[in-house]
Amino acid sequence: MGTPFGTTIANGIAELVIDNPPVNALDIASQYAIAAEVEALGTNDEVRVIIIAAEGKGFCAGLDMKEMAEDSTRILDANYSNYDTFAAIHRNPKPVIVAVHGYVLGGGIGMAGSADLVIAADDARFGVPEVDRGGMGMGAHLQRMFPVQKVRYMYFTGEFIDAAEAYRLGAIERVVPRDQLMDAAREVAAKIAEKSPVMIRIAKRSLNGVEDGNLEDKYRWEQGFTFEAYTYGDSLEARQAFVQKRDPEFDDS
Repeated sequence: MGTPFGTTIANGIAELVIDNPPVNALDIASQYAIAAEVEALGTNDEVRVIIIAAEGKGFCAGLDMKEMAEDSTRILDANYSNYDTFAAIHRNPKPVIVAVHGYVLGGGIGMAGSADLVIAADDARFGVPEVDRGGMGMGAHLQRMFPVQKVRYMYFTGEFIDAAEAYRLGAIERVVPRDQLMDAAREVAAKIAEKSPVMIRIAKRSLNGVEDGNLEDKYRWEQGFTFEAYTYGDSLEARQAFVQKRDPEFDDS
């Protein structure tokens, strides 16, 4: 896999655009690379605001399940790379806007749920198919976007929420036509970039500190259950069935 993203900086706004066909799924190395890039942008004096977006049919399909199906012992590396990516966004000293379109799954939810603001194209669909993929995670990040019982419905059923419903529930700042997504994200970013960088940095630290609980600690709690899930045969069967494009056959017990 080559570099799964590109970065540009102009007028105080950094744009990190994921581009990893066919579905913008990210392997472990790619996630570490994105985490490192986001952290670097956070310390770059030329940058006042960061936008994360994507090319292709959807924003991000999450973890590369083929990599996990080939070697389940890499789950610890996957956990660390996920953690670093989301923490780099949430703890970044600069405001991070995530601009999403199409499918927003798994790790895509993690990035959106770690962000300061989410702008969505009208074709965006949010989902957490973790149960159907034999893992856990993203519940903490999903709860920064949706009410608790809606999160549980999404998690237990695997059903999606579309952009209009996400907006109604307060998960996203703005819904726009797909071809206006980046313009809308840049418009919001430009408003923030005009402010005092020192005051915005202080404001973000303050707002992170008054959130209900510690996002990173809650995600680490979830990751422990991901590791537990991987000890069960049903988890392996779920991953293999997904990669092989067939229905899983679970043990009734």
